[in-house]
Amino acid sequence: MSVDPPLFPLDRAPGSPGRLADLVERVASGRDRAAFMELFDHYAPRLKAFLRRRGAGDAQAEDLVQDVMLTVWQRAVQYDRRQASVSTWVFTIARNRQIDVLRRERRPELDADEPLLLPSAAPEPDRLFDAEQSAERVRAALALLPEEQAELVRVSFYEEASHSALAERFGLPLGTVKSRLRLALQKLRHALEVERPG
Repeated sequence: MSVDPPLFPLDRAPGSPGRLADLVERVASGRDRAAFMELFDHYAPRLKAFLRRRGAGDAQAEDLVQDVMLTVWQRAVQYDRRQASVSTWVFTIARNRQIDVLRRERRPELDADEPLLLPSAAPEPDRLFDAEQSAERVRAALALLPEEQAELVRVSFYEEASHSALAERFGLPLGTVKSRLRLALQKLRHALEVERPG
């Protein structure tokens, strides 16, 4: 019995990292409205849920989603798939927009000790150097992972996605998600231990 090939290559299926990066590049190069609508349909509900988890009300979350997606449209030309996944780029825009809104509103119910709202103290030079070194080691370790493992790690930690949400998003069995994450974290831990100075 023959099996029909998938409609899309696995790395270009709807919602896959490769497909999303292609869509952003189509928006950047040709202001492709169909590509943008596909991006919007993919990210709008995810962004709204992300912003709600971070304390935004329904109306504010919807406004922020519109603002974030407008930014994606306007700045698509600045996206570089070699630097970050589309999800990392989009959710960073969302986080920054929400921080801007909170600062602008200066809402009295905000906790004055909220770390996101406190100005950063100038770090001591040796701590800054150590932090930069640590961040570079993590980036280098992530770059050693196969792309499917690296993307699962990024989405799992950055978007705080559950294993079942990852399975649905990437079209993978739950056991595959768990085993890939477990393997990726073991590789990261080993790479970071090997790279740790002295």
